[in-house]
Amino acid sequence: MSIKPQWQLERDDGRQLMPHLVSLLAKVHETHTLVEASAQMGLSYRYAWGLLQEGQRAFGVPLVKMVRGRGAMLTPLGEKLVWADRRIAARLSPLLDSLASELEVEVERALSHAQSILRLHASHGFAVQTLRQTLLHEQVPIELKYRNVQEALSSLNGGGCDLAGFHVPLGELQQPALQHYLDALQPDKHRLLHLATRRQGLMVAPHNPRNIMGVADLARPGVSYVNRHEGSGTRLLLDLLLQREQLDGHAIQGYDNCEFTHAAVAAYVASGMADAGLGVEPAARRFELDFLPVASERYFLICNAKVLDTPMMQRILDILRSREFQRAVNALPGYDSDGCGTVLSVAEAFDLAPAVPRKKTVAVAASALNY
Repeated sequence: MSIKPQWQLERDDGRQLMPHLVSLLAKVHETHTLVEASAQMGLSYRYAWGLLQEGQRAFGVPLVKMVRGRGAMLTPLGEKLVWADRRIAARLSPLLDSLASELEVEVERALSHAQSILRLHASHGFAVQTLRQTLLHEQVPIELKYRNVQEALSSLNGGGCDLAGFHVPLGELQQPALQHYLDALQPDKHRLLHLATRRQGLMVAPHNPRNIMGVADLARPGVSYVNRHEGSGTRLLLDLLLQREQLDGHAIQGYDNCEFTHAAVAAYVASGMADAGLGVEPAARRFELDFLPVASERYFLICNAKVLDTPMMQRILDILRSREFQRAVNALPGYDSDGCGTVLSVAEAFDLAPAVPRKKTVAVAASALNY
């Protein structure tokens, strides 16, 4: 199942205004020609032209302008409507994907009384999205809920899911990031399934007009930023990067302005509402933004060791290790599937020394030390 967001414009009297208008504008933006845009939508050129004229009458200004030798171009208002549509889709898609997944599970259980349905709680990301699509193609029932890392680990420990998404940066930031999750990790109980390595970076307008070269530039006067929501791993990464630069996040204009997904951050920047945002590379490429890498991180799926030998988890491992799935992950900009499907203990993944039991000490009265 899939659920897509759709919005519409209405007149003061409640009548719907031009049901295909925004979709037509988006196609004009994509193809730069009204002929091709109307053809792709299955509309006649005459009908499409009539929609644009009706839109102009409703708003009082043109939405598209025809340029000799360059086809059709959106006016500033036309661009605003298209970017509003793209921001809506980027912001709502994870929520709608989760809802679609829940409906799929309900239908699956009603039809087959299936009980072994994989429950995955993870932050929204492109490798996770690819995994869901692959599992659906392989007819493996999955209930996917998008959660931040803390929420996903809490759900796993409470028995609310079978797999939890978990990502931490590589290099010098790994240990500081890991400290935020140690209380939720259970080294003797949890096992980590490596999903992918991915790049995080600053997404900025094409040609980087603000000349933003790193996180330190985010604190410059006049530079606006769009953040991820509190509790997300990407927001934690930003805070660690700022801490390394000895900067306070609240000195950044827009630090408290948040979006839920990488794609929503990219859409926000692409629409000109912010100068920069931190996210993964596929989101930047999707919205034709420049991408400045700042860190690489590993994305894991965590499960309880006792379920590794179950048929359901073995099927998941087979898919993670398959050439087809890894090829799909590698096709994502900035993603690397090397090691995908490798099972690690917490200690192996992060080079943690095993805990050494403390020796009991015997308190000696101070008076006994007086010879």
